[in-house]
Amino acid sequence: MKPRNVMVENSNSFGNLDKKPRSKKIKNKIDLSAMVSVSFLLIVFFMVTIELAKPRIMSLGLPDNSVICGTTFTHCGMDNRRVITLLLDDNDKIISYKGTLNYPEQTPETLNYNTKSIRTELLDLKKEVIEVTGNKNRAAIVIIKPSKKSTYGNLVAILDEMNITNIETYAIINDFTAEERNLLALN
Repeated sequence: MKPRNVMVENSNSFGNLDKKPRSKKIKNKIDLSAMVSVSFLLIVFFMVTIELAKPRIMSLGLPDNSVICGTTFTHCGMDNRRVITLLLDDNDKIISYKGTLNYPEQTPETLNYNTKSIRTELLDLKKEVIEVTGNKNRAAIVIIKPSKKSTYGNLVAILDEMNITNIETYAIINDFTAEERNLLALN
């Protein structure tokens, strides 16, 4: 007969039953390096967009209109023979005058946007300024004043003419005198 395996209470291997088996607890570790990288990218993005959204202002040096030298009206800093003012009106019309409207070098005339009209006027002014001043470095000054009735395309066309005729000194001004408003209303 074979001997039977009998377990004795003292020698059994089930003596640990009252104790719960312990398993290793894995601590949850969240890797925050990706979140830190994304937050830094967002900070940099918003800093750059705020800097680019700031308005840029360009200073525009214009001659002082209040300066009167002596008893007759003259600009002490600017030669009126070098200046032409272009008033951009509706229906593709340009009203131009040389000098100031109070003391014009020529009477105001109406031009159009075709290349023969405005381009020849600007080229003639450029030649005339060189003849009058005798100096090629003293260029013509063009003051562009678009009215509320003029279109964006008209302004772009005038700026193209400035580029084609190689006139480097020009200004776009949105300020009209009472005489200029009357001149626009008449035409």
